Amino acid sequence: MQLHTRTWGEGDRVALLVHGIMADHRTWRRVGPALADRGFRTIAVDLRGHGLSGRGRYAPADFADDLAETLPTGAALALGHSLGGLALALAAERLRPARAVYADPAWRLFDGRRHDPVALISAKDATREAIAAGNPRWEAADVDTEVATLARWDSRTAFGLSRLAHEDFTPDAPRVPSLVQVPGDGGLVTPDHAARLRKRGFTTATLPGTGHTMHRDDFDAFMTTLDHWLAAN
Repeated sequence: MQLHTRTWGEGDRVALLVHGIMADHRTWRRVGPALADRGFRTIAVDLRGHGLSGRGRYAPADFADDLAETLPTGAALALGHSLGGLALALAAERLRPARAVYADPAWRLFDGRRHDPVALISAKDATREAIAAGNPRWEAADVDTEVATLARWDSRTAFGLSRLAHEDFTPDAPRVPSLVQVPGDGGLVTPDHAARLRKRGFTTATLPGTGHTMHRDDFDAFMTTLDHWLAAN
């Protein structure tokens, strides 16, 4: 499936952005322009079932196949958050980015977590006030964006993640230099999982005081971590 995309910036140095479940390209409202300011032509997708992209099956492989069909190969940087991190890892061999960043990727839901699609679906009806209360570090524009993206989200995608409850999608090794950003206040990547990732060759960086959506909880820390890693790689 060809996905809807949004582009910031110009030039041959490309960065790819892949959002998480319930979001769309608008979650990158600050990251996309910031990468463009750093010289990247930045392309963000709407995954199937999200934003202005089509609907269909929602298995992990489907999300990955769409990325391979839609996005250019050989990007300088590819960044995926949550579900986007899962899809990006599954598509990395075909996309062949020079470097990859996985922001709290949805590679597994072990360590006592239980995938509850009904709970995810119920988020679609959250009020603006409830979203703001649950995300006190977000700017008002991020809350407005969440309201808008939830309205376009096909909640059936929640059932497409059921395999994560009993199957581990963690890559055996990074295909390219890869950073895993870990939220400091708890997320999908636990400390034990992060330690195993380092043994497999991934670099990890923890962002204190952030939750699952690190780029909205603390944009400055998110970009600083990314900048430091890019400078070293």
